[in-house]
Amino acid sequence: MNIKFGTDGWRAVIAKDFTVENVAKVTSAVSKWLLNKHSSPSVLIGYDCRFGGELFAETVAKVLAVNEIKVFISKSFVSTPMLSLGVLKTKANFGIVITASHNPPSDNGYKLKGHYGGPLLENEVKEIEAMIPEENEILIDSVNWNELVSSKKVVYVDLETLYINHVTEHFDIKKIQNSKFNFAFDAMYGSGQNVIKRLFSNVKNIHCELNPTFKGIAPEPLHKNLQEFSKLIERSNKIDCGLAVDGDADRIAMYDSKGNYIDSHHIILIIIHYLSAYKKLKGKVVTGFSSTVKIEKLASHYGLEVERVKIGFKDICKIMLTEDVLVGGEESGGIAINSHMPERDGIWMGLIIWQFMVETGKSLSKIIQEIYKITGEFAFERIDLKIDEHTKKVIIEKCKNGEFKSFGKFKVKKTDNLDGFKYYFSKNEWLMIRPSGTEPVLRIYSEAKTKDIVNEILQNCKNTIFKT
Repeated sequence: MNIKFGTDGWRAVIAKDFTVENVAKVTSAVSKWLLNKHSSPSVLIGYDCRFGGELFAETVAKVLAVNEIKVFISKSFVSTPMLSLGVLKTKANFGIVITASHNPPSDNGYKLKGHYGGPLLENEVKEIEAMIPEENEILIDSVNWNELVSSKKVVYVDLETLYINHVTEHFDIKKIQNSKFNFAFDAMYGSGQNVIKRLFSNVKNIHCELNPTFKGIAPEPLHKNLQEFSKLIERSNKIDCGLAVDGDADRIAMYDSKGNYIDSHHIILIIIHYLSAYKKLKGKVVTGFSSTVKIEKLASHYGLEVERVKIGFKDICKIMLTEDVLVGGEESGGIAINSHMPERDGIWMGLIIWQFMVETGKSLSKIIQEIYKITGEFAFERIDLKIDEHTKKVIIEKCKNGEFKSFGKFKVKKTDNLDGFKYYFSKNEWLMIRPSGTEPVLRIYSEAKTKDIVNEILQNCKNTIFKT
């Protein structure tokens, strides 16, 4: 099997391609790479709530330990941000987290983290990928786990407590707990499920128990996957704001007091607004190719520079490592700030917004209206089309050849192909077509003033690209 890393790690179907054998092969490559870079490297390992997580994490640890690499491993399942923070706190040279993030429950995955507590940069991922052997080099079953632990070649670390302690050092938990606002949290059965329970006694928690099937709903914080949470908030009439995170808790979505979905575009704007207008902080804003154009409008208002990058947080991370970045955020819900770490963290971003509400006494909808006074209102939607590879290639080829001049009544005035194909109909209206780097789907995105216009653009897009 040819193992390839996408925009955010290697992901595959459990027992089909994501096997102990293949995990061991990838780890052999990681071992060689680390030993080429360091004289006595150390690695921190974590895993999420999916099937086989502990087994795969122990497989990683065995291969590393056999190669005389010092191993630290999480005591239990952890979120990706917990692992990344743990890399910083333990001063490990490298981090590995076994997670498929927001993918369906049938999948698992393998993420690589640098010593700085963020995604390994693309050139280094490619180096490791090129070293993956065709055959497994170690007899995993012959490695005795108990001996590794007793000899301290493998050391357990409580990453969840480490993360929670870090949160309490940076947020006024008592002030949030005792405020006039009522909050709710949906972990989507993911690895962030214990954090809010441990921090707050009065937050309503749902889907905060272990269920590797995720009740059949992929743990991606899109509105279609959060219907139960939305209805809970709408019916309660008591919850002021709901926070939802994905399967490994690095992505965020939110809900206002009426159960209305607040997407990542609005969340990025809220965080920029809070840090700039209320905290008087400066720095660059870095965002992905598919994020709202309102980011430039708000950043310009506050005198902030904006840089657009390809989709995939590692490109945002790369800039955060060398420049003063106030906010780095992407459309898929991954957001980071420079005062935390160069890593997406859904719970951390949610706490920033809860603290914003508590400090100002303003509701989420009132904060958004403040932003709209600067940027104007907007709506956004993304559709993931599950189509066969041949059809996908035909559509992308047509995009490359510039064959799409209009989508129904929407005439293309400008195009951009930084990452995918973006068609502008006006300054504030656009459509984008792009194959996913993590899943077998073709994504189509649109932004316009209203949801009705967005839906019309997307329907016209489907009619146009599937026209025979």
